[in-house]
Amino acid sequence: MPETASVAPPPVDDGLLLAVAEGRHHDPHSVLGAHGFDVAGEGGSHTVIRVRRPLAASVDALLDDGALVPLAHVAHGIWAGAGAFGAMGYRVRARYDGGGEWIADDPYRYAPTIGELDLHLIAEGRHEELWKVLGAHHRVYESPVGALRGVSFTVWAPRARAVRVVGDFNDWDGTGHAMRNMGASGVWELFVPDVEPGATYKFEILTPAGHWIMKADPMARRAEIAPATASVVATTTHEWADGEWMSRRAHSNPHELPMSIYELHLGSWRPGRGYRDVADELIEYLQWLGYTHVEFMPLAEHPFGGSWGYQVTGYFAITSRFGSTDDLKYLIDRLHQAGIGVIMDWVPGHFPKDEWALARFDGEPLYEHPDPRRGEQKDWGTLVFDYGNPRVRNFLVANALFWLEEMHVDGLRVDAVASMLYLDYSREEGEWLPNWYGGREHLEAIGFLQEATATAYKRNPGIVMIAEESTSWPGVTATTSSGGLGFGYKWNMGWMHDTLQYIQRDPMYRAHHHGELTFSFLYAFSEHFILPISHDEVVHGKGSLVRKMPGDHWQQLANTRAYLAYMWAHPGKQLLFMGQEFGQLSEWSEERGLDWWILDQPSHRQLAELVGQLNRRYRETPALWQLDDDSAGFEWVDGGAAELNVIAFLRYDRDRRPLLCVVNFAGRPHEGVRLGLPSSGRWREVLNTDAAEYGGSGVGNLGGVDATDDPWAGRPASASFTLPPLAAVWFQPE
Repeated sequence: MPETASVAPPPVDDGLLLAVAEGRHHDPHSVLGAHGFDVAGEGGSHTVIRVRRPLAASVDALLDDGALVPLAHVAHGIWAGAGAFGAMGYRVRARYDGGGEWIADDPYRYAPTIGELDLHLIAEGRHEELWKVLGAHHRVYESPVGALRGVSFTVWAPRARAVRVVGDFNDWDGTGHAMRNMGASGVWELFVPDVEPGATYKFEILTPAGHWIMKADPMARRAEIAPATASVVATTTHEWADGEWMSRRAHSNPHELPMSIYELHLGSWRPGRGYRDVADELIEYLQWLGYTHVEFMPLAEHPFGGSWGYQVTGYFAITSRFGSTDDLKYLIDRLHQAGIGVIMDWVPGHFPKDEWALARFDGEPLYEHPDPRRGEQKDWGTLVFDYGNPRVRNFLVANALFWLEEMHVDGLRVDAVASMLYLDYSREEGEWLPNWYGGREHLEAIGFLQEATATAYKRNPGIVMIAEESTSWPGVTATTSSGGLGFGYKWNMGWMHDTLQYIQRDPMYRAHHHGELTFSFLYAFSEHFILPISHDEVVHGKGSLVRKMPGDHWQQLANTRAYLAYMWAHPGKQLLFMGQEFGQLSEWSEERGLDWWILDQPSHRQLAELVGQLNRRYRETPALWQLDDDSAGFEWVDGGAAELNVIAFLRYDRDRRPLLCVVNFAGRPHEGVRLGLPSSGRWREVLNTDAAEYGGSGVGNLGGVDATDDPWAGRPASASFTLPPLAAVWFQPE
């Protein structure tokens, strides 16, 4: 290999060389790599190549044109050589005492892999596709000597003095892979050749205090399975086949469509199943039950399984417990092709304190608010995001878009919104810091939520943002333009609390608490609501839904059937946690699977079949969902029959086609109950939860009632009804 003519390389300050050699300089590319310079008296442009090869006996640069540039040791393991060979690619050959030789590409010869516009948007906190530019990205470049492969690493660490990437590809020694600072954006970058997908890595950060700390990548697309904590270089090759679904989603309004949600914890639904191998069974089960949507408890990476996914360390990393990103995409794709929407739990309210994750990321509070009066969530032993920092808000907004756009999720259920809205949430006097006006409202968090919902809807028509908000905060589902938070739906926690309290009472005493059953109708249209019986209601000593009910086993199942039919007919969408659809007896635990054997018991299988019938009737009946958010879709027939434990109401669709729901929460049947109706004629009994096919006693109306033109309670027609015990009956006019 011919040698090029050489000249003396320009000198470099020894202190600078030492800092570069030790991997603690903020801009190693300014020294290492290839740099042009002029030689006095010779004219023209020359190039110097500097590389770091400690302990080498000799080092050469092998140019792409076949020439060789011998490098001389300068100091501290830094080698340099110069000549008039211009700008071209090269590889580095290092020989060692004992005969060893190592030829490798040089990370420091590559231009930045992140553009100026990206850096500007990151600095402004306005990069909506952050996951595409930060983190680890496998790249392939064409060159005169063939394809060049490697991984670009980028991380936001604005107060770091230096950052190094460490991993299994450099034996976790980052001194040879120091990253360059990209200026005011606070981003650090390095392209490392020859690293392939599957490599594990972390960032080694020199803090302002002068300490090196090791951190997982906040933007990693994959992480090791806990308890290991390294990030993993990941690629995605999944080709989506849900184009029809996505097109239909973009042109639909979820508020005008049925939405019945099955909430699921993947790890305990069928223990041992991954994203791919659960697909067939889950789809078949959801179709049997007739659900429109499935809601997964969080599937972002989290170190502690007992947190159920609500203490997230990798917001852009699909948890590796059940497979890869492509495996989850496959599951979502299959669900869409089966006509089932996907909602994902999202946790932007807090994150854990694990020292290898987001906490004090660059040695000081970065993602969290620096004042513990705002930056700590004492209830959960976690940290609270600094919503006033535009870059932190950007991280979270981009994460929401990642789930909606990259993962094709149809909606996000935002966890613990109340904890974000109030500065004094779960805090005693003196433990919280008021806002600028002296109030308790968390203004920065409000702004973040408005930004997240508005951006999500703007970019992804047809999706839905859902708030788990447990207070009476006004305008949770009002538009951001009118000062609201901009959510599509809010969990109706008041309905859940009141009705569960009512239904747990013995029927003998329910008449004294009738308001617990009817109060929710007073505010049913003040927000867009989802009625939730979620995982939180069947854990930590609360017992399962069936076990909340009074009486013997038959009465418990009957109460459950009546309650679910009342819930499905009540204004609002509905959500039911897994296992409750077939009457699981034990309360839920993430450590074991559901009691699937109970489905072999006829009475429990009949309960599941009722849920399937509820969902099918619901989907077929626009009156139950078309005007969910409009009081014009609801009318009381009798809400005051407390002594009978009975309520009766009408639901209407846009064409004023009604469905009558009558529920008897008494432990005995009622004969001859006259109710006023909007029209005479035959009203067909379309659902009876006391039917024998659902395990009931078989009391009913022999298929329907005949309404006559006899006015009753202000209505032009009426009919006499038989109301079965602990049961709901639905009627529609023929």
